[in-house]
Amino acid sequence: MARYTQSFKERAVARMLPPENASVAQVSAEMGISPAALERWRAVALAPPPANPPGAGEARLDAVLATGAMGELQKSAWCRENAIDPTELECWRQSAAAALADNRGIGAVRRRHEQDQKRIRELERELRRKEQALAETATLLVLTKNVTSLFAAPEDKTS
Repeated sequence: MARYTQSFKERAVARMLPPENASVAQVSAEMGISPAALERWRAVALAPPPANPPGAGEARLDAVLATGAMGELQKSAWCRENAIDPTELECWRQSAAAALADNRGIGAVRRRHEQDQKRIRELERELRRKEQALAETATLLVLTKNVTSLFAAPEDKTS
């Protein structure tokens, strides 16, 4: 099995992508690479970057907390030891601060939701009461009509 350098793979994939858009068969014939390998390389190149691995968020938060009280020199040394770019660390700190700021609004949203639920219950109660009153009124109308028809004088049927 032949081993290809990353730059060679990138050149082959670049031929299959815009603006050139060469077919897999054409690139395979020109470069002497199997079409299956070219398809796999292209799929890897077009695949979205992998999502954060489990625990990555916790590790980032730990890094932000560990370096929070450090001075600039200590922070730089810590970043070199842990192979982290200081700009990434600052970005993580800002993301954590933004996430905490977003969580402050959750209480207001929860209170609003509870108020809405209470209002819905009140309206449903009022609706049930009005439906019962309407049903009672309809019953009284029907009974009144029946009573008047029972006690009304019979009409003369003279033809």
